[in-house]
Amino acid sequence: MRIAVVDDKRCNPKKCNLECMRFCPKNRAGVETVKVEQKARIDEDTCIGCGICVHKCPFKAITVVNLPEELGNPIHKYGENGFRVFKLPLMKRGMSIGILGRNGMGKSTILSILSGELRPNLGKKEASEREIIKHFAGTENQAFFEELYEGRIRTAKKPQHVDKLPKLYDEVAGKLLEKVDERGIMDELVRELGLKINRKLSELSGGELQKVAIAATLGKEADLYLFDEPSSYLDVKQRLEVGRVIRKYTQGKLLVIVEHDLILLDYLTDLVHVIYGKPGAYGIVSLPLSTREGINAFILGELKRENVRFRDYPLEFLKSRRDRISKGEGLFRWGELKKRLGDFELRVREGEIKIGELIGCAGPNGIGKTTFAKLLAGVLKPDEGELELDLKVAYKPQYLEVDERKVKEVVRNKKLLSELDIGFLLDSKLTELSGGELQRVAIAATLEKEADLYLFDEPSAHLDVEERIKVAKSIKKRMEEKGRAAIIIDHDIMFLDYLSDRLLLFLGKPGRRGETKGPMDVREGMNEFLKGLDITFRRDEETGRPRVNKPGSVKDREQKKAGKYYI
Repeated sequence: MRIAVVDDKRCNPKKCNLECMRFCPKNRAGVETVKVEQKARIDEDTCIGCGICVHKCPFKAITVVNLPEELGNPIHKYGENGFRVFKLPLMKRGMSIGILGRNGMGKSTILSILSGELRPNLGKKEASEREIIKHFAGTENQAFFEELYEGRIRTAKKPQHVDKLPKLYDEVAGKLLEKVDERGIMDELVRELGLKINRKLSELSGGELQKVAIAATLGKEADLYLFDEPSSYLDVKQRLEVGRVIRKYTQGKLLVIVEHDLILLDYLTDLVHVIYGKPGAYGIVSLPLSTREGINAFILGELKRENVRFRDYPLEFLKSRRDRISKGEGLFRWGELKKRLGDFELRVREGEIKIGELIGCAGPNGIGKTTFAKLLAGVLKPDEGELELDLKVAYKPQYLEVDERKVKEVVRNKKLLSELDIGFLLDSKLTELSGGELQRVAIAATLEKEADLYLFDEPSAHLDVEERIKVAKSIKKRMEEKGRAAIIIDHDIMFLDYLSDRLLLFLGKPGRRGETKGPMDVREGMNEFLKGLDITFRRDEETGRPRVNKPGSVKDREQKKAGKYYI
């Protein structure tokens, strides 16, 4: 089964020489297989899969692949030469089901289908509810769609982009939550999530908006709860608190979660479906696996039960690295500093970063990590202490500025464009990019600058697991090659675990006071950080990835007793 996909966002006939149409051997033989009107279109029935149009297209807008015939028709297809999804997760009542895969694989499309917002077309122009139910005959999904379309399954879905909520609801958070409290549990949710309900949505931070969206979803009376990336904007402690709350209030219900934070996904789910394929072209949903098997299969790039290898290499995100103890010469030393911002005060203790070193910053939201980065970047001046920066600093802020410039005006380094897979975006405006695309462009633009010290504030935000690895490798590579140093602020434990040579901890009371400790050895730093959160981590035997222990479990109690919060 051959599929040809044209990415209409990338396809730009006005700025190319119509290479796809001119070089197609079938076109040259008189069979119109590729035609270009407003966009390129490929006849899949006459296409021979030679790949010439794929390689000739200057914008990398065309994908042509052969798929196994047994896949059958897709569950949903977005028009002629459009993206398509094959198969769906197995909907088992009372189970917590995770969907794990790269961005652009159809995860949000799947949630829309399961919530009833999108009626799948089975690869045609449209399909009736009866046809959809018949498609799943003999499976548990047949009963699911019968109940869904008959209105016997109520659904509640948390959207992916919570930053858009203030534009949709211009009101006080508490008023909004009152309206959706169908279960009479909102007071408990407000308390357990630590919500600020007396302010307008437009006044809330990204993390506060995320928790409001989670509370609003859980407050609805539903049989199926769907959560699209509930970890975004939240720190480590908040992610696990949110995970505990979601589990508590969906007991006995059907729960489906899309999440890139493998630790949270591990914590929340009973089963995992891996979705694989080619971003922007097609996604295939795997058979259900236990959570451990599913996450490990994704890391290793192989589904053994289905005899499918979807990646030629395992993700080396979690393997042991070079000696954590930096042996380089000192690059920069900072003394004791103080900075007050309203009611908040940050106290920075003296520390040093060495040539070639990567220092990870760990701590909750509102504790001063971004303030520290802004002090080093010269965006803020200390109230007490002197900061003599006799070196060039490149800074990627947490919140990215967007304007009408094109990517090619911001990033010119061909190696970085290739490494971070953003070369196809060169003619796109920054305003047209997705969150993940914009993040990679901002990271590339920062790495492209000639500097001695590089500062990255939450570089993993909006990125999938594979993109995070590419970013981590690019940062490490340039620090080692150039003899420079970097400070990385992030909430993804595995990202920091992979990237950091040493850790700088931020302790105190969020929103009131913060204080630095370190930099220190990663093992020591992680242990102290997790002890403060009362969380223990173990290592997966097969992949070495960090896994959070269930609170109160035998392993959790054993590690706490031994004082080993991080193995």
